[in-house]
Amino acid sequence: QYYFTVLFGHEGQKPLELRCEDEVDGDEWVEAIHQASYSDILIEREVLMQKYIHLVQIVETEKVAANQLRHQLEDQDTEIERLKSEIVALNKTKEKMRPYQGNQEDEDPDIKKIKKVQSFMRGWLCRRKWKTIVQDYICSPHAESMRKRNQIVFNMVEAESEYVHQLYVLVNCFLRPLRMAASSKKPPISHDDVSSIFLNSETIMFLHEIFHQGLKARIANWPTLILADLFDILLPMLNIYQEFVRNHQYSLQVLANCKQNRDFDKLLKQYEANPACEGRMLETFLTYPMFQIPRYIITLHELLAHTPHEHVERKSLEFAKSKLEELSRVMHDEVSDTENIRKNLAIERTIVEGCDILLDTSQTFIRQGSLIQVPSVERGKLSKVRLGSLSLKKEGERQCFLFTKHFLICTRSSGGKLHLLKTGGVLSLIECTLVEETEAN
Repeated sequence: QYYFTVLFGHEGQKPLELRCEDEVDGDEWVEAIHQASYSDILIEREVLMQKYIHLVQIVETEKVAANQLRHQLEDQDTEIERLKSEIVALNKTKEKMRPYQGNQEDEDPDIKKIKKVQSFMRGWLCRRKWKTIVQDYICSPHAESMRKRNQIVFNMVEAESEYVHQLYVLVNCFLRPLRMAASSKKPPISHDDVSSIFLNSETIMFLHEIFHQGLKARIANWPTLILADLFDILLPMLNIYQEFVRNHQYSLQVLANCKQNRDFDKLLKQYEANPACEGRMLETFLTYPMFQIPRYIITLHELLAHTPHEHVERKSLEFAKSKLEELSRVMHDEVSDTENIRKNLAIERTIVEGCDILLDTSQTFIRQGSLIQVPSVERGKLSKVRLGSLSLKKEGERQCFLFTKHFLICTRSSGGKLHLLKTGGVLSLIECTLVEETEAN
């Protein structure tokens, strides 16, 4: 048999013994309860602190590298100033030689040849000097960083082009045909369901078509690349993504319900057979916008890594990245909270008596399953079981729900409805200790 015991830190409360059908299920329950404890949160906090310290060290290393690059640029500026001084000196020398040009016709032919050779030599020395300067810059870290930055911008334009094409397929191969089908004499889907599935997909497509055209216009002016103003235009309009992300899970549920209709399912398969879809399903196209904001954040992070600190666009790009990260966090929190609330309310509705603790938005669901409650044995005699009026000679199956703060134990009636145990049906895990006994008995 595979047992585990829940001990309570209060006097007069008997331990709770639970049994599983097999060892794997028992280990999973113990591991899940262990992960729900406060001590694990402290350990996870320590791990995150170590990661934070590591990232701080990386930032310091990057700052040192940036200082080195800045010193190299200063050295190059000094070299340029020195060369400018040489050019000025050469020009002055040339000015001094001009008075003798009027007498060139009277000069000795040998002197003319010597001057011509000197002119060729000066030109050759100047060209060799500038060639060395250009070669040094081409091999410098600054030039390598600029090449990587340009490549990131080119990849960004290609990715944006692909994303606009995906939105175009979503709107023209699915949204607009389904709108027409919803207006037919025998509609396989209602207009409300179409709006629930696609929401503002068409608006998102128009937004990114404008953004893509702006990117292509910037590339046409290469090597002068100015991108910050494009993000300034894009940022205020990205709030429409919040509505799409918040509605995403619901849209998939509505689509799954609509697929129960044979006529709709048949029509949808015809749309998905379009060569433009390349074998991808509608769910795939509905998921693409979910990853666009994180993709922009990654691209801006890479772009800033190869943008000098004194670059004219650096502050604007940093501002755009911070705004996108803030929007991403808000969307992630909203999706997580919404899904958690839906799950908790679904469980609360299955319990006949209801359960007020599940209305707490900070209560997070972890797992559920069936466990066997067994009678407690003390000193060779059957003792009174704390959880409910269970027969001392009979084991009982319990439907259990584990949350971050509580452990619910329910019984299932003959009609399939769940009832909380009258005594001990709701166990608090806020102050609990996990004890693993090593003895075989």
